[in-house]
Formats: sequence, C-alpha cells, structure tokens
Amino acid sequence: MTSSRRLVIVVEDDLDVGRLIARTLQSYDFEAVHLSRGANVMRTVKESRPVACIVDLGLPDVDGLQLIRELADTGAAILVVTGRGDVADRVVGLELGADDYIVKPFEPRELIARLNSTLRRMNKSAEPHAIATFSGWQFDVDAVCLTAPDGERVTVSRAEAQILEQFLRSPHRVLTRDQLLDACGTGDDVLDRSIDVRISRLRQKLGDHPQNQRFIRTIYGAGYLFDSAVEWSRTN
Repeated sequence: MTSSRRLVIVVEDDLDVGRLIARTLQSYDFEAVHLSRGANVMRTVKESRPVACIVDLGLPDVDGLQLIRELADTGAAILVVTGRGDVADRVVGLELGADDYIVKPFEPRELIARLNSTLRRMNKSAEPHAIATFSGWQFDVDAVCLTAPDGERVTVSRAEAQILEQFLRSPHRVLTRDQLLDACGTGDDVLDRSIDVRISRLRQKLGDHPQNQRFIRTIYGAGYLFDSAVEWSRTN
C-alpha cells in the first residue's frame, strides 16, 4: 500500500542529527528519508518528489549552497539546518531559494513548526491552475512557470515567484518592503537585505533595465509598484 504521508528528504552528514530529524518528522506524521551525502540528492528528489528537503550546508562531498540552488527549481520546500550562523550565509542561502533557515542547536518542535508554516504558505500561494497574463507574459502560479512573450520559459526561484505573485495580484499599487517580506512568509530582518536582490533578479528576467523600469518601478521612500495590467484565468 502506498503511504499517504508527505515525504521529506533530510540531507545531513551528522548521523545523530539526521536520525533525530527523521524521527521527529515521523512522529509528526511525515515520511522521512535520510541522506548523509549530497551526491544523490537530486536524483532522489526527481524520483520521489518530496514536499520538502531539509539540508545541512556543511556537507562533506558537495557545496551546500550549490545544492540549494539546484533544489530551488524542483518545487520542494527547502529548509536549511546548519551550524553556520553567519548573517551572510543566511542571506545567500535564502537568496538562492531556501524557504527558511534554522541554526543549530535547535528545538525539534520549532523545525516542525517552521516546516508546516512553509508548506501552508506554499499551498496558499500556489492556487491550482491560476494563470496571470501581463504584456504578453504568462505566469503559472501552481507550476512556478514564467513564460516570455516569445514562448521561452524563464526559470524563477520560488522566492522570486512569491514576490512576483504579490506584484501580479496588486498591479498599479505601491507595495512596501514589509508587504513583500510578508509574501515570503517571514519577518526576519535579515531578509530585508535580500528583497532588493530578488527584485533585481526579477527585473533582469523580465527584461527591465535600471534606467527603464518597465514592470517593477521603484517608488522612492515608499516601496515598489508593478506597472502593467494583469489578467487572471484558470486552466483545466
């Protein structure tokens, strides 16, 4: 019989910590797979399609940040659990696509709470089959798929997609930095510094230029404004 429990992949080279996380997940009705190396993570994710990956940055065989970058396009939630408490590491990890960041030592129940919060946020924001069309572009919220007017698919991380969706649902309105932080589901002040980076990347992918902000305009002293008409539709 196929398990109905949601699968979480734990990538942690410390066996004791990995087993602790796996046991905690199982006690909260998740299915857990523990991997002590990063080499086979992508293959496992593609084969098993987990709802989330919990990743230690300090892996012995791969660059944890590079692994985060690769996982960002899989659709799985990404939680970083690591001994690296440096602010720069936190910002980089979040900018590359991680949804949350927990520093060791941590309380297992906090990990579960953050995981559940991330999954609720994903389910809420990813409205099934909702398609936004603007100036020839299309954005499929559920598939996190951005398509240019020429039909080319443009890859966006989930963090970028969350901000883009916020803009598309509030066109021609000024959104403050706090509102955009709320779209990412966190009030962590560290993330305030990464909002500008994410918006800069979105601008590049949408073809905006610093001197010609066609879509995402900076409203100095107030926030940002998405300057395009948006139409929403549904597909079967």
